[in-house]
Amino acid sequence: MPKKKQLAADTDNDTFLFVSSTNTKSVMAYDGETGAFLKKFANGGGLIEPEGIAFGPDGNLYVASRSDEVLRYDGEKGNFLDVFASGHGLVDPAGIAFGGPDNDLFIAAGLTDDGLGNQILRFDGDTGVFEAVVDPANAAGLDDPEALVFGPDGLLYVASTPESGPGEVLRYDPATNSFVDKFVPSSESNILDPTGMVFGPDGDLFLSSAATSEVMRYDGTTGDFEGVFITAGSGGLNEAEGMAFNSNGNLLVASELGHSVLEYDGTTGTFVGEFVVAGSGHLSEPTFITFGPPESDFFF
Repeated sequence: MPKKKQLAADTDNDTFLFVSSTNTKSVMAYDGETGAFLKKFANGGGLIEPEGIAFGPDGNLYVASRSDEVLRYDGEKGNFLDVFASGHGLVDPAGIAFGGPDNDLFIAAGLTDDGLGNQILRFDGDTGVFEAVVDPANAAGLDDPEALVFGPDGLLYVASTPESGPGEVLRYDPATNSFVDKFVPSSESNILDPTGMVFGPDGDLFLSSAATSEVMRYDGTTGDFEGVFITAGSGGLNEAEGMAFNSNGNLLVASELGHSVLEYDGTTGTFVGEFVVAGSGHLSEPTFITFGPPESDFFF
């Protein structure tokens, strides 16, 4: 039997970068230190226009698909495993995250043209069994959710993106599925169409503005607006989407219409360079990004 060839990536110091590629219906893998293309990692299984991606507690990769499902792929080889979550109002899924007291899967179900979705759904993190709608009465005023992340305080933060007017960040308690507060209210957000969201190494919250191709910064404790972190179009940023901080403390931002992932200084927001060059591995309209575990071994 021929020996399997391992991808030429140094996993001792960093992890792999995974990027949802809309037009190729796949999740791409890149070297986490150099940005070099490694392979088309996850595709098939009915995957359409991948959005949110996350590694689960089982080490496998979970991908939000515009087929109104969250699909599961082998965390080492990328092979399709199964449809992990579907139904119960799950339409147009965007951001996904594991967390809460039982490490469940939380999914942002977007707002469709016929008025469906527009809610946060919770599924058992081990079995995929539906558990609850978070804030079922929508006391928060959620409007077309995009990114969601768990904060240092254990609460669930969700980017709400109305069709017109500024967006906001809503906060929920995963222990009770209840609305807590408007952490960044629309009246003070200074952002349009917040799509990506990440907490930085210093605890501040960063939001990408797809509509204006910039990134905003907020106090991670109070939600107060701290200013524009990445100016509009810096480094060729064109429709800012998902974000992640790398091991150097720099911020990576998916440039959807630039078909690339750009790197910025994590302290100043100054453009550093094109981390994943435009079209690398046929990357097309990247949305969400995440880093994978450094212990994984990926094979052709």
